[in-house]
Order: sequence, then structure tokens, then C-alpha cells
Amino acid sequence: MSPRRLYRGAAVAEAITWALLLTGMFLKYVTETTELGVQVFGMVHGVVFIAYCLATGLLWVDQRWPVSRLALGLFAAVPPFATVPFERYAERSGLLGDSWRLRTGSPTGLLEKIAAWLLRRPAQGALVGLVAVLGLTGVALVVGPPV
Repeated sequence: MSPRRLYRGAAVAEAITWALLLTGMFLKYVTETTELGVQVFGMVHGVVFIAYCLATGLLWVDQRWPVSRLALGLFAAVPPFATVPFERYAERSGLLGDSWRLRTGSPTGLLEKIAAWLLRRPAQGALVGLVAVLGLTGVALVVGPPV
């Protein structure tokens, strides 16, 4: 999977889960019919939010984004639906490559070495990503919902 495809998928998934969560909030707070939408879609959105943030971090390392683009990409996950315009901006700005630089290039520094290891072993990298998402979701559940 290319960086472009991974990021587009993560951005769209994050926006879709925002829509589902907002629908759940509408049902809970406006129609006062059910809390189930917030309970279910809140968890789904949280998991996808974490996955999007991890994908943003991976692209920051691999594609050598400036820290300002990393910050903008992470901030885009906060307002509803902002990940899609940011992904389009990243595409137009040449921030998303067709291939992973670190899959074949020489990594420098700890973060690049970790990213290179993950990218050169796609099955293990996907497993590590899944464990990271689940672990961070667990931490978020322990910390509790945003106030």
C-alpha cells in the first residue's frame, strides 16, 4: 500500500466516523431517543482517530514532512471532516509519495530506523500498528472521555 493510499483511507475513515458520531450525538441530545449511537460510534471514532494520528506520524517520518505539517495533520483530526481537506492539500503539495522512501532508503536516526523496520516488514508492521492502536485505545479508555 502506498503512502498516498494509506493516508487517503485513514482521512476518509476518520471523516466517516465523525459523521457517525455526530449522528449518534444528534440522536442522544436532540431527539433524546438513544445513547447507543454515541457509545458505539464514539468508540469507533476514537479507534480510527488514533489510527489516523499514527498514519500521520508515519508519513511525517517517511516522507520527511516539516514539523508544521505534522502539527497541521494532527490538528485536522480534531474538527469534524477536516482530515479530508488536509489529505487533499497534502496530495496537491507533494507531501504524499507513491512509494515509501524508507522501504529502500537508508534510515538516519531512531524514528527513521523504526519506520524503516515497519515498512520493510509489512505483515509485522501492520501487526505493530494494530497493537499500537489497541494499546493507545486502552490508555484512552483508562484516562476517560474528553471533558
